Amino acid sequence: MNKIIIATDSFKGSLSAPEACRVIAGQAERIFPQAEIVQLPISDGGEGLVEVVFRALGGERRLVHTLDPLGREISTVYLQLADGSALIEMAGAGGLTLLTPGEYNPLRTTTFGVGLIILDAIKSGMDPIYIGLGGSATVDGGIGAATALGMRFLDQLGKNVTSGGGLRNIQTIDACEMLELNHSGKLIFLTDVNNPLCGPNGAAEIFGPQKGATPEQVRQLDLGLQNLAELIHHETGLNLKNMPGMGAAGGFALPFMAFMRAEIRSGIEFVLDVLQFDKELVGSNLVITGEGRTDVQSAMGKAISAVARRAQAAGVRVAVISGSLGEGAEKMLALGVDDLIQATPDGQSLEDALAHAAENLAHAAYDYLEELKSE
Repeated sequence: MNKIIIATDSFKGSLSAPEACRVIAGQAERIFPQAEIVQLPISDGGEGLVEVVFRALGGERRLVHTLDPLGREISTVYLQLADGSALIEMAGAGGLTLLTPGEYNPLRTTTFGVGLIILDAIKSGMDPIYIGLGGSATVDGGIGAATALGMRFLDQLGKNVTSGGGLRNIQTIDACEMLELNHSGKLIFLTDVNNPLCGPNGAAEIFGPQKGATPEQVRQLDLGLQNLAELIHHETGLNLKNMPGMGAAGGFALPFMAFMRAEIRSGIEFVLDVLQFDKELVGSNLVITGEGRTDVQSAMGKAISAVARRAQAAGVRVAVISGSLGEGAEKMLALGVDDLIQATPDGQSLEDALAHAAENLAHAAYDYLEELKSE
């Protein structure tokens, strides 16, 4: 074994991507002491994106004072890169982790605070501005963030709507003040969610419940997103509601795609290019990737599927070591994965699995690599 690449995503609720990489790397160094061990923590655009890119490229962490999804004052950071671009993690001001479970309510939560971060980057002259979508607490169709940039979404009484609960009531869109920003640069949204804005696979139906929405609230939010999309269609001629990825982060990109020529790109492909992953594959014998739970969704565009696809193309063996293997995990085998390993022992409770995540991962990595050595 000459070279092993360790490229894991975060194990949500227990280990960050860098922590998970370090755990596996420690075991690889024990069993293959002569091998080159390369740690490449990854992110698909959600939580951890800024840290992953900062580790790879450096840059300046910029502190910004903003608001959380319920409008409370917080501070967070985004990244200014050497080429003049900015990288923003929307979860830093719009994330579910900023709330307690009792506060989850996508009718009330707003992306306004994320918009304040984008505005700071625009006023600082950064271009392009990358915004990682993932881990959001919101289903507001991006109207909160767009309001921070000067847009107005008005109901029948002329009152401004800034959260998901009012989407159905919007009757007028006023983009004049935002257009006065004269922003000629690019906004690029990074996501690997392919869901459309509305309908059975849309932002409200698929992601609303995990953000606290009841079935009735899911219906209300879906109708609201449809209303917003139809108003935008009327204003701009753009029919965006069925565009793949538009359902990411509660439809966050919608007003920016319509009025600021924004783009949606794959978050993991962006990260793998930043990490020069294809170059690192040269001379490698093994790639180990993983995440908190691998299941059928993992094969539908999640970060580890992109890692597996690129490694397979380079003829490199791929192992997935994840916290748990759920239904459909075996579909990863068709994407180039050679070995699927569950780190959590059978029968261990979720609470114990989270508490002992590092220990479980270390044992699983050691056992796998020891067996590999004996082949």
